[in-house]
Amino acid sequence: MIEDLAQDGRGVARAGNKAVFVDGALPGERVLARLIKRHRQYDDAAAEAILERSPDRIEPHCAHFAACSGCSLQHLDPVRQIEFKQKQLLDSLERIGKVRPQRVLPALQREIWGYRRKARLSVRYVEKKGKALVGFREANGRFVAEIEHCPVLDPRVGLHLGNLSRLVSTLDARAAIAQIEVAAADQVVLVFRNLVPLSAADRTQLRQFGAEHGFVIVLQPAGLDSLVGLDGGSPPQLSYAIDEELRLNYLPLDFVQVNDSINRSMIVQALDLLDVGSHDRVLDLYCGLGNFTLPLARRAAEVFGVEGDAGLIARARANAVQAGLSNIEYAVADLTLDHSKADWSRARYSRMLLDPPRAGAERVFDYLPGSDVERIVYVSCHPGTLARDAAILVQRKGFDLVAAGVMDMFAHTAHVESMALFVRR
Repeated sequence: MIEDLAQDGRGVARAGNKAVFVDGALPGERVLARLIKRHRQYDDAAAEAILERSPDRIEPHCAHFAACSGCSLQHLDPVRQIEFKQKQLLDSLERIGKVRPQRVLPALQREIWGYRRKARLSVRYVEKKGKALVGFREANGRFVAEIEHCPVLDPRVGLHLGNLSRLVSTLDARAAIAQIEVAAADQVVLVFRNLVPLSAADRTQLRQFGAEHGFVIVLQPAGLDSLVGLDGGSPPQLSYAIDEELRLNYLPLDFVQVNDSINRSMIVQALDLLDVGSHDRVLDLYCGLGNFTLPLARRAAEVFGVEGDAGLIARARANAVQAGLSNIEYAVADLTLDHSKADWSRARYSRMLLDPPRAGAERVFDYLPGSDVERIVYVSCHPGTLARDAAILVQRKGFDLVAAGVMDMFAHTAHVESMALFVRR
């Protein structure tokens, strides 16, 4: 009997005192499972047959769901997916952080198909099959799944994975294309990571493919700063709208939230929770392109954004100028280091926004928040590190965890994005 769902979306059963994680199984089901690997404290297994079916089980929308690791929850009703993610968040806060929110925020949920505007597609030429595979990896991580389409990707790209596979298969450099980065905004850019220089014939094929399907093709022969157009020009600048008045410009490999509609709703909710007024000074850490900084600046007296990537800060500054916002300052700083003596960290702020990577914001709390900070909104992509950091804010920094809730940034996956509000006691 499957008792629960693990954080990665697998069903959890027990064999004696040992947990068994069963891929493809849902709580309440009885399944016939195949043992995949034994470990000292748990075993890995996969459901071979569903003997008693959960009422929450649905038919996966994608024909490649069983083979592809891009989604892990398409077999679970979308309403139950959100409940599972909310439970993961609250369980992590209580188990790891020993804290509970005073109220649970309603889950943010928008489009669940065709929502993904950013993705890194694996590419592998398989000699035995005589073709290249383009897509996400299989569940075991060793192979690229053979798929024709992806319903969670922006359909301008998702409908053409088979065509991309056939294109790469015909290139002279087919064995030296490592990945294709997707950036879908006002235009669709495909960044080909080419490990060898491309022949003139390959460039011609890529150019024709881009023209036929409406793609801008960009090459990445080396590191992140090596992007170059097929004809040697600079990579195109993309943009996305935060609302009807505010647009942010970025480059194809820049970090942006993958789900545009959730991003817009997330910004509205964050600003509402921070309760920013015209007298407030706000510190925005891990600010990136200014996704939160610019909307905050339209309400606050001043906003200071800090980010470790100098390129992102340069584009954030340009975005602020384009928006006509002069009450923003920025600093480039690696937030895994100690910045307690930096002018920006010693300044006084009444509000603080955190949007850290998976590692969380633990290092920042050695010297922040200052005693003037009354409210903190924490945007998290990992419930475990949020819970750890929540414990620091509540137990050591004098804040209450007033509210927390999930955002369905990655529908049909077990990935949990969330937001929490901390208010000084």
